[in-house]
Amino acid sequence: MGGRVDESCVLVDGPWTHRFVGANGSRFHVVEAGTGPLVLFLHGFPEFWWAWHDMLPRIADAGFRAVAIDLRGYGASDKPPRGYDGYTMAADITGLIRALGERNATVVGAGAGGMIGWAAAAFHPKLVNRLVVLGAAHPLRLRAALFADPRGQFAASSSALRFQVPRYEHVLTRDNAAMVGELMTRWAGPQWNGTPEFDDYVARCREAMQIPQAAFCALEAYRWVFRSALRLQGYRFVKLMQRPLVTPTLQLHGEFDTATLPRTAQGSGRYVLAPYEWRLIPDTGHFLHQEATDVVTGEVLRWLKTA
Repeated sequence: MGGRVDESCVLVDGPWTHRFVGANGSRFHVVEAGTGPLVLFLHGFPEFWWAWHDMLPRIADAGFRAVAIDLRGYGASDKPPRGYDGYTMAADITGLIRALGERNATVVGAGAGGMIGWAAAAFHPKLVNRLVVLGAAHPLRLRAALFADPRGQFAASSSALRFQVPRYEHVLTRDNAAMVGELMTRWAGPQWNGTPEFDDYVARCREAMQIPQAAFCALEAYRWVFRSALRLQGYRFVKLMQRPLVTPTLQLHGEFDTATLPRTAQGSGRYVLAPYEWRLIPDTGHFLHQEATDVVTGEVLRWLKTA
């Protein structure tokens, strides 16, 4: 089934330009609209750059260079067998900012992309001048909650625990990637769930996850998070992440997010020295950028202009 899908399924036409950019030793698919200060959008799991298709033209029209990427291992970007650790994925982002010819950028990340945004801002503060995080706790908050909140965040993370099983990517892509649809249904907010827009979005994400190697790469990032908790590399990552952020940070979270619980994400501000705001978005789940596009676009633009 999976063999019939190829990378062309993510090269969707629209008011944007598709191109490929080399950064940090890999080739990334980037989708670009507008000119002005760079705003770099990072999708989450199990998504691809299309997560931002509604927002890209709006941010571009407001006077910015809006660029959405396929993360390492996703969509039409390279799918190397390794490099899914927090350090490398953060370096992918800052390498891309340079490769796009910019000295710095605002980074907007959702879900797993939000986790990468936290790390990129912590490790490379000069390159990330503003940060917007959607549906993602600071990595150290998530780590603490997994241990401290067994009935809450640990239970909510049960899917990611199952991802540790070897060759689980075959389960993820079975039956036209049915499990992707199940996860998205579980994580989406009640008002968006089951709408025609939701069904279309899920269908696109299911198709993109069947691109050869995409599912393996997507799960490797989750595997690293859990494996590294027991290893020296993970200890070093934690030590580095303890440095407080000097990047102005806006954190938006869905009231009904069942993937990263609001109570897990809420304590993330303690890791930010710079201006910081937290907003809980009512009636939304894990996919804020899709569920409340108008609200999120407005918040991103406000943050771009004020922070």
